[in-house]
Amino acid sequence: MSLLLRLGIFLLFLAAIDVYAFQAFRSAFREAALARNLYWIISGGMLVFMIYLMLSFDRSAGPHNNLFKYFMGSFVLFFVPKLVIIFFMLGEDLTRLIVGLSGKLVGSNAEQFMPDRRRFVSQLALAAAAIPFAGILHGIFKGRYNYQVIKKTLTFKDLPKAFDGLTLTQISDVHSGSFDNAAKINYAVDLINAQKSDLILFTGDMVNNQATEMEPWVKTFSRLKAPLGKYSILGNHDYGDYIEWPSAQAKEKNLETLFSIHEKIGFRLMRNESLSLEKNGEKINLVGVENWGSGGFVKYGDLDKATEAVGEKDFNILLSHDPSHFEEVVKKFKKKMHLTLSGHTHGMQFGIEIPGILKWSPVQYRYKKWAGLYEELGRYLYVNRGFGFLAFPGRVGIWPEITVLTLKRG
Repeated sequence: MSLLLRLGIFLLFLAAIDVYAFQAFRSAFREAALARNLYWIISGGMLVFMIYLMLSFDRSAGPHNNLFKYFMGSFVLFFVPKLVIIFFMLGEDLTRLIVGLSGKLVGSNAEQFMPDRRRFVSQLALAAAAIPFAGILHGIFKGRYNYQVIKKTLTFKDLPKAFDGLTLTQISDVHSGSFDNAAKINYAVDLINAQKSDLILFTGDMVNNQATEMEPWVKTFSRLKAPLGKYSILGNHDYGDYIEWPSAQAKEKNLETLFSIHEKIGFRLMRNESLSLEKNGEKINLVGVENWGSGGFVKYGDLDKATEAVGEKDFNILLSHDPSHFEEVVKKFKKKMHLTLSGHTHGMQFGIEIPGILKWSPVQYRYKKWAGLYEELGRYLYVNRGFGFLAFPGRVGIWPEITVLTLKRG
């Protein structure tokens, strides 16, 4: 199927959604032509905006400029509430169909097969749709910089005594190309430093596509401090695989520039390798792999190579960007990775979390382990919800995260 045909089908699908959701507006605002007209002005404008972006798309820059962010914010803001409206409309139409069929079966002489839409249901649908509308507005203007510090204590029977009480702060998925508020980023860096952790560990996706996106923020992130060091790995977006480059050399130079930026910030970038942290004659290992992802994501990570210098009984902390690596390789790997730190999913930047009660995001239908702490086969995985944001310029219910983990000997 050609790209144009797929785009055409997608646009027709969106148009069908618009037409169906409009039934609620037509019923609820029977005497208010302005409201009905405003619906079509906004919906039509969004479709025109989308077509323009498709026609002007620049593969050398990727879909991460300000115009694309404005579109994604607006699209999600108006599209998600329409899905809520449609849920109510489908329920009402099913009821109308049953009533109509029942009337025919009992021999009703009514001329109209299906009853008219009830205005109350349309008004209820619009009221329900106002809830995600308000939530998305909050996510765009406040939620994307609503940094949360999440603290966990993990106990290991084989943690070396010298490292009992070790603290580490994990950040992930910075996506610096999306930043537009220096004050908020400075605040977040101060918040990381305020945790006073022994280690700072960054688990990939420093940029959206290009190393230059991080250059304005080098000084800010250079302020990060940790007495035992700052360590980092690459994520799938760091390789520049999602845009077109004028040459293979240009793409390689971009990656080399990103390597130097890690160094300028003070991160020790780990690429399929390990290193030891020593204290009072004891040691633990940090293992860092390049991106390894399932479902079409690149598999540059090589855990065998990264653990060549790791002993069979060593205590190991693994940095691996994509949690599918844990699911498919790490949890059964011959050398035990006691704790794996990942990111990648962002929690889809959209979901509901009520501690101890509810944890839901559409991303869970793609990733079994998508946010927070997991334990399997005696090995821990922590999936950070991400520091930044990508494409959709907001976060709804899934807030940007700074993770603080304390390791205890138990």
